[in-house]
Amino acid sequence: MNIGEAVKERIFELCSERDISVNKLSSMSGVTQSTVNNIVSGRNRSATISTIKKLCDGLGTTFEDFFYSELFRDLDNKKSPSLRTDFSA
Repeated sequence: MNIGEAVKERIFELCSERDISVNKLSSMSGVTQSTVNNIVSGRNRSATISTIKKLCDGLGTTFEDFFYSELFRDLDNKKSPSLRTDFSA
């Protein structure tokens, strides 16, 4: 699974927990219906941080809680750019 797929699945999970549709999430978050539909259909596999933050606000959850899921623990790093964490020269 890559990060785009994990984001899509997490949106479905959170909508299901709250018993709301993806279209209702769009209204609640202020993110256009086409953007949300593109994310959950897989057409947009790289949602921006600001879009995810708006979705979190609409869902009444924090950014941290959104990503605190098993879905994000075993991502396929081959498909995602690596982040350099060693900042020593």
